[in-house]
Amino acid sequence: MKKGLFARKTIGSLLKEASDTKHGLKRTLGPLNLTAIGIGAIIGAGLFVLTGEAAANAAGPAVVLSFIVAAISCFFAALCYAEFAALIPIAGSAYTYAYATMGEFVAWIIGWGLSLEFLFSVATVASGWSGYLASLLKDFGITLPAAIASAPIAHNVQTGWVGTEGLINLPAIVIIALLGILVARGVQMAAFLNNILVLVKLGIIVLFVACTVAYVKTDNWVPFIPPNTGTFGEFGFSGILRGAGIVFFAFLGFDAVATMSQEAKNPQKDIPIGMLGSLSVSTVVYVIFSLLLTGIVSYKALGVSDPVAVAVDALGPSFVWLRYVAKLAILAAFTSVILIMMMGQARIFYTMAHDGLIPKAFGKIHSSFRTPFFATVMVALIAMVMSGFLPVGLLGTLTSMGALLAFALVCLGILVLRFTQPTLHRPFKTPWMPWVPLLGTVFTVAQMIALPAVTWMQFIIWMVIGCFIYYYYGRHHSKVRNG
Repeated sequence: MKKGLFARKTIGSLLKEASDTKHGLKRTLGPLNLTAIGIGAIIGAGLFVLTGEAAANAAGPAVVLSFIVAAISCFFAALCYAEFAALIPIAGSAYTYAYATMGEFVAWIIGWGLSLEFLFSVATVASGWSGYLASLLKDFGITLPAAIASAPIAHNVQTGWVGTEGLINLPAIVIIALLGILVARGVQMAAFLNNILVLVKLGIIVLFVACTVAYVKTDNWVPFIPPNTGTFGEFGFSGILRGAGIVFFAFLGFDAVATMSQEAKNPQKDIPIGMLGSLSVSTVVYVIFSLLLTGIVSYKALGVSDPVAVAVDALGPSFVWLRYVAKLAILAAFTSVILIMMMGQARIFYTMAHDGLIPKAFGKIHSSFRTPFFATVMVALIAMVMSGFLPVGLLGTLTSMGALLAFALVCLGILVLRFTQPTLHRPFKTPWMPWVPLLGTVFTVAQMIALPAVTWMQFIIWMVIGCFIYYYYGRHHSKVRNG
């Protein structure tokens, strides 16, 4: 039983699988496409919301330092991901890396956990996309009926489960369906749309900076690090750390680049560029934006759901149009996140199906499109049901739990593989061994521990369900366990 649970895939077999260009996925992505995919997954609406929350409640103007601290912890994980992605260019990402280092059961746990990050993100972000679309349309005098713009049930901490005026969240279903069709038909088309969306949201951010930089009041940055209130995490240096924990989640998604390894033209070189490049660009954007936002208005006024609107109001009536531009940027950001997460989840299912852990239909490649067609369709259908009829906001932090679990085990996996197979040819090597993977593991585990108890309860339930699936299906159909 132990031998089966911890059976590993060899590096040689994985490299052979990756080299199968005739029956595998189509290699069409270069470094620019991969970097854009990373930016598309990272820069979401969190930029426009979490910055204000972290500044108002934790770090003040020093939220810029919180972003830098969070970025450093993400770079630890990204460097470990980059070594694995260059060594094992397989679409399964952290799932495959665990299969090669810690065995099948750990790989299954990560693969099942990654669904929390990718699949649940699609549903959650699509629900948010629907809300912002309704808000933007309302600005132009168009009101979407509640019956077709919200789920029929909601959950409140005080009252529990309650009915709503809604029957179905139709905008969320429609955006998932449209992007699902695009992703199923080919990675080139999806990558092209993502490039456009990334240019749109970066262009709008540049426009926002250009229009507002002259209105920055340096007095709003004094004191840059507000004195601590006497409570840990409320300003001072501990507030910077608390702020880093809040904005850390704005960086999640760069690991989606690793799921595109089998579609990269030169994965050994291009995947590390895509991951580290997208993280670098996103960090610069976050730092500039946070400096600007806290310079326009006092950080004390930013603890609202729409801090950008507060900043725009401070500029005067002549800049009201920036509200609409900001909402357009958020819609573009949400769209690219849905697109990339859907692509990532389909490819994880594709790889798991090839290993026999889930039904083989998920591993089939469309003869014309050269994409995991069935897996993409199923991801879209599941996400459509979740976003259309369920209160997916209840599971928001659960998406972060799945990502953090993968980060921790990837960092640990680098240490394991360096010890067990030190002579492997590694096209990209994680620098400063063993400190980078050790610090990456510590940072991510600490973030997991800091998540609320309700998130841990949801996580445990999800993992129990996964273990049942593995016990009754995966272990009986595993290609590795059954030779």
